[in-house]
Amino acid sequence: MQPGDFAAPETDLLVLQFQLGPAGCENDNREMDESPFDIITPARISKTRTAIMHPSPLAVGAQAPDFELPRDGGGTLRLSALRGRPVVLYFYPKDDTTACTAEAVGFSALADRFARAGVSVIGVSPDSPKKHDKFKARHRISVALVSDEAHAALEAYGVWGEKTMFGRKYMGVIRTTFLIDADGRVARVWPRVSVAGHPEDVLAAAQALVAADR
Repeated sequence: MQPGDFAAPETDLLVLQFQLGPAGCENDNREMDESPFDIITPARISKTRTAIMHPSPLAVGAQAPDFELPRDGGGTLRLSALRGRPVVLYFYPKDDTTACTAEAVGFSALADRFARAGVSVIGVSPDSPKKHDKFKARHRISVALVSDEAHAALEAYGVWGEKTMFGRKYMGVIRTTFLIDADGRVARVWPRVSVAGHPEDVLAAAQALVAADR
């Protein structure tokens, strides 16, 4: 492997699923069952270096990649288990940083209103479940937080890529939020999120989505 080449890590903790076609990998012509998803492991994810360095988030209307990831408090969270209700999936860089804390606190402050609307809120970052537990306890975070240490879901959603800070380029999470409808499709995307007022904007969009489906 040459310097700078990308290799997807293997993990026994995470099974990533996503619909073949527009969402990411090319179809390998295998026969599929009734599920719209094909199960793969991170070791089978093949992305070009260009796609990783300059990713594009999933488009509105795309099938949201399914995943099963370790979560705060122990156990795992599987996205498809929430099918039948809208989901807010927000990707953020790191626990206990200023903007990420403000975002999590903002979503937590609106947790009751999301719940009344029948909408689940899930935060995803590369932090470990143990770090999530400490983060939640320290700041009284009430929304679910899952851990994607292998970056498989981050890459499938197009939110892991090159960033620049103080002139230095590095790979990291591009703060992005997805509103997923009850059928598991992307209803709205907020790319490169500015945290101020963001949870309120997402709540309004989620409430509008639920009202439109009634």
